[in-house]
Amino acid sequence: MSEPAKSSYLVDPRSDPVLVRIEGRASFQNCGGLRDFITTMTAEGRRRFVLDLQECASMDSTFLGVLAGAALSLRKFGPEASLVVARASPRHVELMRSLGLHRLLVIAPPESALPAAGSATVLETKRPGEVDGARLVLEAHENLVSADEANRAKFEDVLSFLRQRTGQK
Repeated sequence: MSEPAKSSYLVDPRSDPVLVRIEGRASFQNCGGLRDFITTMTAEGRRRFVLDLQECASMDSTFLGVLAGAALSLRKFGPEASLVVARASPRHVELMRSLGLHRLLVIAPPESALPAAGSATVLETKRPGEVDGARLVLEAHENLVSADEANRAKFEDVLSFLRQRTGQK
C-alpha cells in the first residue's frame, strides 16, 4: 500500500493578492494553520487572497467552512476585499456550489492566470489537539450555516455533537 501524499499549503504573503497554493488534501487535520494565516494577514491589512487548487487532491467540509469564514470576514472590508479560488477542478466547484460558497467567494474560470508569485514558504500546519480540533470543526461548520442556511440540515447532527463535545450550546 502506498503512503498518502503529504499535504501542504504554500503561501506568498508578500504577493498582491496573497497567494496560497494547496497541495494534497485540504482537511480538518491541516486547515487550522490556513485559518490563522488568513486572520494574521487580514490583521496586517491584507484584503485580497487567491487560493490555487490545481494540486489540491480533496477538500472536506471543515476546510470549506474555513474558506466560508474567511470570505465572510473579508466581506466586512467592502468590495476591495476578495477571496478568489483559482484552477479548481469540476469536483471542487461542485462541492463549493453545493454549500453555497459561490455566493461568498469568486470561483475563477479554469483558464484564469494567477498572480506572479515571489518566494513561497510552507505554512506550518500542526494537527490540533482533540478539543481545539473539535472547536475548529464546529466553527467551520457554523460558518457553512452562515454562508447558506440550507447547510443547517446537512450538518445538524455534526453541529449538535460538536457543541456537546466542546461544552457550547
